[in-house]
Amino acid sequence: MNNSLFSSLQLGDHQAMEEIYQNYWEDVFDTAFKKTGDEALAQDITQEIFISLWENRAAINLTGSLGAYLHGAVKYKVINYFRSGSVKEQHQSSLTALMNEQYPAAADDKLILKELHLEVDAAIALLPEKMQLVFSMSRKQEKSIKEIASELDVSVQTVKNQISSALKLLKKSLSYILFIAALIGLT
Repeated sequence: MNNSLFSSLQLGDHQAMEEIYQNYWEDVFDTAFKKTGDEALAQDITQEIFISLWENRAAINLTGSLGAYLHGAVKYKVINYFRSGSVKEQHQSSLTALMNEQYPAAADDKLILKELHLEVDAAIALLPEKMQLVFSMSRKQEKSIKEIASELDVSVQTVKNQISSALKLLKKSLSYILFIAALIGLT
């Protein structure tokens, strides 16, 4: 099925593309999500991979399985994302070092930072119990969405919904932290 489906895709068969997408999108998304920890970014990466697959279908020389090819594409996209992110971080750390030379950090800033970490932990503790468990399994234990769904005996979509809701609630309840961090030069 794999080779004939891919051959049909290379000939421009839209139905083959739809079938490939239906068969592989969840695995591609889960891999991207596990590697990035960011649902929106994982969705973007997944979309980019399938768009690229369609646009470059004639030029792709598939030597192994399509699944292996798609997982390799996820790895490549994630590396590129972090590579571009690391460039930004290098510039940010250079700027931070320069600012620290001119304006040395006060001891109060470290105390504020410690308090902010406590605020984040407290906000996580306020999440509903099931959501807190799913969020902890995803972020602290670094389990995939499928692993969490299997362990908790719930659907994959339920896990995705729980993580998405947790992120929204945390973002809403902790939005003031970004403002405080900006004031003391942490961002």
